[in-house]
Amino acid sequence: MTATDSLRTWLLVRRETDWYQAPALRRELTARDGFRAWCAGPVHRRDAIRAERLLSAYTLARADAVRRTPLDFALLSAWQCEVLGVAKALFRTGDAYAKNGTERYGLTARTQADFAACLREATDPGVPLAARAARAYLDVAFFHPFTDGNARAALLTLVHVLAREDIVLPEVGPLQTTRYADDPAGAADLAALIGLLNRSRH
Repeated sequence: MTATDSLRTWLLVRRETDWYQAPALRRELTARDGFRAWCAGPVHRRDAIRAERLLSAYTLARADAVRRTPLDFALLSAWQCEVLGVAKALFRTGDAYAKNGTERYGLTARTQADFAACLREATDPGVPLAARAARAYLDVAFFHPFTDGNARAALLTLVHVLAREDIVLPEVGPLQTTRYADDPAGAADLAALIGLLNRSRH
C-alpha cells in the first residue's frame, strides 16, 4: 500500500494554519550568532567537515540576505552545493521519504512550481516574520527538494529569511526537533519558538 502523500497533507495544513498569531520579532542584531555557535559546537564535534561546509553555506545565505536575492530553488541549490560538497544539487526526480518511511513526499508535474510559489511567500510583508521563517523552514522540509541534506537546507532557509530583516537568533539548537506534515499545532509552535528565541536575548 502506498503511503499517504505527506506533501499534499502539508499544503492543506499550510493553508489552515493561523500564521497571523505568530509573535512580533525585535529587529536588532545580537552579539551571539546562534547558527555559527551551533556549527562550532555540536556540529563540529560530530563532524568537522560537515560543520565547515555548513558555515560556508551560511556565509552565502547571509550574503544573499543582505543583497535581497530572491528566495528560489536556484538559491537553495547554491547553498546545498556547499552543504554537500558537490558541483550540482538538483531537484529530486522521484518521491522522497523521511522518518523511516512514514512520510512520503510525492512528485508531480506541479511540485517544483508549487515549491517556487511557496518560497516567494517568504517575503510577504503581510505575514509576521516569525511565521514566514517557520513556514519557509517547513516548506523545505516537506517539499524535500534534495536527495540529501534537506534538514540543513530548511534551517539555512529559516535563518536567511530572518537575516533579510536583520534578525539573528542567539540559539538554533532548540529548532532541531522533528516536525510532522500533518501537525498544524506544531507548525504554529515553530513560529512561536522563533519568537521565544528572539526574546531570550533581551
